[in-house]
Amino acid sequence: MARYRMVRTDFWKNPVVMEEMTPEDKYFYVYLLTNPQTTQIGIYKITKKQMAFDLGYSIESVHALMERFTLHHKLIRYNPETRELAIKNWGKENLQNGGKPVMDCIFSELKEVEDYSLIPYVSESIHKQEIRHLYESFCKPEEIFLGTEFIDQDENDTYETECEEMDDTLLTRHTIGGQKEKQKEKEKQKQQQKDFPLNSESHLDNENPLLGNQKNEEIKEIVEFWDNNGFGFTNENAKQQLLAWLDDSHFLQPKEMILKAMNIACANNKRKLNYVVGILRNWENESLLTVEEIDSYQEKQKTVRTTRQVPAGRDIPRDFVLDLTRGEK
Repeated sequence: MARYRMVRTDFWKNPVVMEEMTPEDKYFYVYLLTNPQTTQIGIYKITKKQMAFDLGYSIESVHALMERFTLHHKLIRYNPETRELAIKNWGKENLQNGGKPVMDCIFSELKEVEDYSLIPYVSESIHKQEIRHLYESFCKPEEIFLGTEFIDQDENDTYETECEEMDDTLLTRHTIGGQKEKQKEKEKQKQQQKDFPLNSESHLDNENPLLGNQKNEEIKEIVEFWDNNGFGFTNENAKQQLLAWLDDSHFLQPKEMILKAMNIACANNKRKLNYVVGILRNWENESLLTVEEIDSYQEKQKTVRTTRQVPAGRDIPRDFVLDLTRGEK
């Protein structure tokens, strides 16, 4: 059965759309809001290959647009593992009316979401309280903080990004709407990391002479933490993918950020690659690029939670006198 999605006319009056978006951005944003995969809740499954097919773009062009909307416009989040996309302002534009049929639909679709961290991300823009409360009922209080709940997977499962589905000829991203080109050298370094074992100190120094002493020490520290804290001593594939974040991320302190994410995983007894990567991805999406920024964010979240109060009801007039002997009018 066909579904209909409408874009409000004031979409074109939005200052972000008018002043910050290129024509390609506007076209892509309208597609994200109206494509056949959209749902009532603003979270839906879609692959970058499907987007490229629908839009007539290459996969690398779609990847560049996705990165722009995630890091620059900060209007979406995408989990490449579950292939789920969330639209930040969906609730403000599309969830203004309630009622049992709408609430039932929202409830059934929220149950299907795999990456629970996307639910509070969308709920922040919902003004209608009954709908917002329904979203929040799917999130435990501790899950509101970035990266505290991700889907479990077997330690031997691999974490694959959409970038790895590209042909070798598409490894360099073209500039779209002001995007910076990503150099091909990073992909070569990432591939080099896949070609050497990670649980031997001698291999770090001898089989990869191009990495240098500092890089070797960073790799050694991360691998030792992984091996000594129950993430899976023999899971070399997962280690390789985690170490790729040393080079292929926007963090200013990549080693420290990886170790902090692993510590959070240990504290929550979630010693899995996808849990650690989910935390790193959320930090990057929120432009939290140093450990100090993470600590500051956590302190602010604690302050918000402790000062948040629930209204007790209507205020009683100061001159009100209760008279139990009076009857009803």
